[in-house]
Amino acid sequence: MPASESTLPASDVGFHRSIGLFPGTAINMTQMCGIGPFITIPLMVATMGGPQAVIGWIAGAILAVSDGMVWAELGAAMPGSGGTYVYLREAFQYRTGKLMPFLFIWTVLLTIPLLMSTGIIGMVEYLGFFFPHLGWTAVHLISLAACFLVVLLLYRRIESIRAITIALWVIMLLAVVGVSAAGFSDFHPALAFTYPPDAFGGHFFVGLGAGLIIGIYDYLGYFTTAYMGDELRDPGRTMPGSIIISVLAMMVVYLVLNISVLGVVPWHEVAASKSVASLVVEHSWGHTAAAVMTILIIVTAFASVFAGLLGGSRVPYQAAHEKVFLSVFGRLHARHAFPHVALLTMGVVMAAGTFFDLTEVINMLLAATIIVQSAAQIVALVVLRRRQPDLRRPYRQWLYPLPCVVAMLGWIYVYVSASTLSLILSGAWIVAGLVVFVAWAKVNRSWPFAPVEVREAWLENPSC
Repeated sequence: MPASESTLPASDVGFHRSIGLFPGTAINMTQMCGIGPFITIPLMVATMGGPQAVIGWIAGAILAVSDGMVWAELGAAMPGSGGTYVYLREAFQYRTGKLMPFLFIWTVLLTIPLLMSTGIIGMVEYLGFFFPHLGWTAVHLISLAACFLVVLLLYRRIESIRAITIALWVIMLLAVVGVSAAGFSDFHPALAFTYPPDAFGGHFFVGLGAGLIIGIYDYLGYFTTAYMGDELRDPGRTMPGSIIISVLAMMVVYLVLNISVLGVVPWHEVAASKSVASLVVEHSWGHTAAAVMTILIIVTAFASVFAGLLGGSRVPYQAAHEKVFLSVFGRLHARHAFPHVALLTMGVVMAAGTFFDLTEVINMLLAATIIVQSAAQIVALVVLRRRQPDLRRPYRQWLYPLPCVVAMLGWIYVYVSASTLSLILSGAWIVAGLVVFVAWAKVNRSWPFAPVEVREAWLENPSC
């Protein structure tokens, strides 16, 4: 049962527990819906082979809710800043020392900028509405210029992105509502609900695996409140509630958006479109309205990349500052006091990611995330229940261990459905991380070159 607010330990880092269920849900939803659905609807329809693509988003929601319950128990038990980094550090310290949190941060150096690459790729695809004949060279020069501009704008002291986040949310909301309204204003049920003869044939589950990759990509961000544990009021209620409600709410948004799009033009045209929102609005309301909507989506894409890279560049810095990662990432800019090494590193990876196909980038970032974060957290929950039975758990996973089993099977299904190239590249990155860890551990006289140091921080000091 959730603990009452009065029983919660006070944080010793100066944060105020002021975020309740409603604002927490809004924060998650804002992170979940950037440009994602506007660039993935064609991918989902092409992958699933017809209007049955809606099943991909339903399957993604099931996986997100199950995995969200893992985040909820871990986050409510250890409601501090750090999220996965904290959970892996606590659970795996008994046998492998600092290996798992180190690998997680190493993987963040790949996955966060790759996620930002998808925003740049989507932004350039929508620029094609205004410049339909852009060649390969022009596309990639624009992508590189956008990456450079983002890093340049972030290469300074920035205390808060609250205004940017609010503006992003408003623009995203206008874009979603606008595209959905355009679709339903000229809606044809026969287009949206007539399936190909072989829609649910033998190849359906193969397509569903690839569709689930796209679907779960669109739900990424449902765990944002877990990274803000120090600021949640009554984490035992706010953490699981904000995660589950945001996933279900976004599932409705994605289904409405998908159905509205499929009801305007044949699904083959949707699957082939690079700027499906512009296509639908232009079909229903004309070129001028489509141009306005396209500009909103381009702004959304750029703002989401800006905000995402800003937050992501702080993660390696925090780990290095706590002596769990490479010390070079713990350096601050001499004049403006921001983690410039992490920012520049992620900027380079983001730029490199724009040279890959959008589907391949999504595959790569998920393949790397599944091993070191998603699957590892499920194991962490089980380990902590055994190793730290006295750990205070304001929220205990409903129907345990069923959500863990569903989430693990779902992640395995996504992983084996990923492309061969993405598995090779993400696997190589993790192997490289192991090599770097061994060298780092030897220099710092850490495990495996010294006995493990066990510190059950949340048992010793619940407020941490």
